[in-house]
Amino acid sequence: MFEGFERDRRQVNGVDINFVEGGSGTPLLLLHGYPQTHVLWHKVAAQLVDSYRLVVPDMRGYGDSSKPTAAPGDHTVYCKRTLAEDMVALLDDLDITACHVVGHDRGVRVGHRLALDCPERVLSLTSLDVVATQAVFDGMDAQLALAFFHWVLMRQPHPVPETLIGNSVKFYFDFLMERWCATEGAITPEAMAEYERCFCNQEAVNATVAEYRASELDLEHDQADRGRKLACPVLVLWGGNTSKRPGWQTGKNMQVLDTWRQRAHEVRGKVLDCAHFVPEERPDEVVAELRAFLADIGA
Repeated sequence: MFEGFERDRRQVNGVDINFVEGGSGTPLLLLHGYPQTHVLWHKVAAQLVDSYRLVVPDMRGYGDSSKPTAAPGDHTVYCKRTLAEDMVALLDDLDITACHVVGHDRGVRVGHRLALDCPERVLSLTSLDVVATQAVFDGMDAQLALAFFHWVLMRQPHPVPETLIGNSVKFYFDFLMERWCATEGAITPEAMAEYERCFCNQEAVNATVAEYRASELDLEHDQADRGRKLACPVLVLWGGNTSKRPGWQTGKNMQVLDTWRQRAHEVRGKVLDCAHFVPEERPDEVVAELRAFLADIGA
């Protein structure tokens, strides 16, 4: 995976960020989600590296990046603002003034916060299978809570989720990976082994629980920005196959594009025939849609 890419690790914003980099030209920052790592992008990156400069990191708390300990009640360590600041510092270290941000899952939430806090650094935002955090909680109903059970679990006080997940982490990990994928063989054995290596240990469990628990502070930041719209263009792609995850993104009849149009001036997008792991289930379609989007906005 990532043949021809350079592997690097930089100390930025007080943490070590592991990443791969390849290609040249217009920069793209590819941000992964939970419970994965930068490896999520290996199929997409292989098709984009001939046209763009790709920076593909493990975010704080994930993969081989630092996993600082967050004291109970301290959400500043893993809130999206802090993770976005990590990315700004990494871009600075790489002499990248501005970039297109492509995110999946938690990576979208970091990218959204980055575009709000530092709009001059984000040329566009692509969201894969995510609606904004505020929209999730505003639209939370019984069906959505069942689909997003892990959100509810990880909002419980320390050390409840850390202990429950940590005591059966491989079972929990396998359940999520199976439940959130609808395309047989989409996740390669090599990628799955990397995800398992990086997630199935107590340090990673503690870090990722802290990242989800920090949504309490994320919502405060989002509330302060309620009504603000992103200046950059936004592309939204999401998986329409909810056969194994009923209720996903549909609380109170939530409409994915509508939720983003409340938060950005220019939004386009479409549903794809897959489940949650869009970059691995439908990499060719993601690349085609992303190339067309970037070309249309002059990238």
